[in-house]
Amino acid sequence: MQAARYHGRGDIRVEDIDESELGSGQVRVDVDSCGICGSDLHEYAAGPIFIPEGEPHPISGDVAPVTMGHEYSGTVSDVGDGVTHLAVGDAVVINPILYCGECRQCREGNYHICDSIGFTGLSGGDGGFAENVVVGAEQAVPLVGDVPLEYGALVEPLAVGLHAVRRSGLQAGDSVAVFGSGPIGLSVIQSARAAGAGKIYVSEPRAARRDRAVDCGATDTIDPTEMDAVEFITDETGGGVDVTFEVAGIEPTYKAALQSVRPSGTMTVVSIWEGEVSSHPNNIVLGERTITGTLAYLGGPRSDEEYGMVIDMLADGTLDPEPLITDRIGLDDIVDDGFESLLDSESDQVKILVKP
Repeated sequence: MQAARYHGRGDIRVEDIDESELGSGQVRVDVDSCGICGSDLHEYAAGPIFIPEGEPHPISGDVAPVTMGHEYSGTVSDVGDGVTHLAVGDAVVINPILYCGECRQCREGNYHICDSIGFTGLSGGDGGFAENVVVGAEQAVPLVGDVPLEYGALVEPLAVGLHAVRRSGLQAGDSVAVFGSGPIGLSVIQSARAAGAGKIYVSEPRAARRDRAVDCGATDTIDPTEMDAVEFITDETGGGVDVTFEVAGIEPTYKAALQSVRPSGTMTVVSIWEGEVSSHPNNIVLGERTITGTLAYLGGPRSDEEYGMVIDMLADGTLDPEPLITDRIGLDDIVDDGFESLLDSESDQVKILVKP
């Protein structure tokens, strides 16, 4: 079968590989859709970050080249011995989190911040940029409620946004500022709206993404190349919003998110970073501001925890993945029309779904 494999920075190849053998406790899934994530772009442009190179990943045991793709949905085509909760023909989404089950974080139920955290499709295993995959049955979460199979590929980024909002402590009526409206930024906006946020300010330089932010629930959008986002937000709110989210992964948005939150407010950092940033600690101390980090989503053995919440929210219309999707491409076009297009600063692309 064909699969898109990461060989190194700037080197993703569509290759013919053998299908994985199906083992006990596993399922084979024919992939319908797999989204290209910002983390995938970081690996391609500046990695390896999560992808193991040189030393095998402690959980997957794999080393580059690896089949990429961790936002994917599909249909169960075979089940291994011992699998009783899934059957051939079931529509599923894959929870890609890999965890050791033994470290302190895992023992306390925080599998998403395991000391050896990894993700199928980044840290090894069968990623979704392939015709079919074999994964542990506990990773395959049933897609219920008549949610379209294609939308299942958006459960993962929407779960990231949901978890970020829950981590932030946002309360109904709170004012919010989101810096960056790529797929995760849009996911944060939708979850913030669902949580009852008041005003939602969004700072984003690309016009097409600002338009999509409005579709997702933003009340005010700002082009930071045309005006000072911090000045606008603090003037509009009388000193800053209650909660900010940094979702762009660059130093200017980090600083702006910190400077736009009111004294005693909370800034939540969602991005995965390619490098360090500098920031004066007095911006935190003098206003008793809180900075919170957030990674992935709650899951582990209960792989449907926040995934299940997102699926229910898709089923009842609380979340809408359609504003995130800007293109659908075949596997052969994944580099030029996928990765390179998303990295083009002039592109209007947001979320590209690969259809293996």
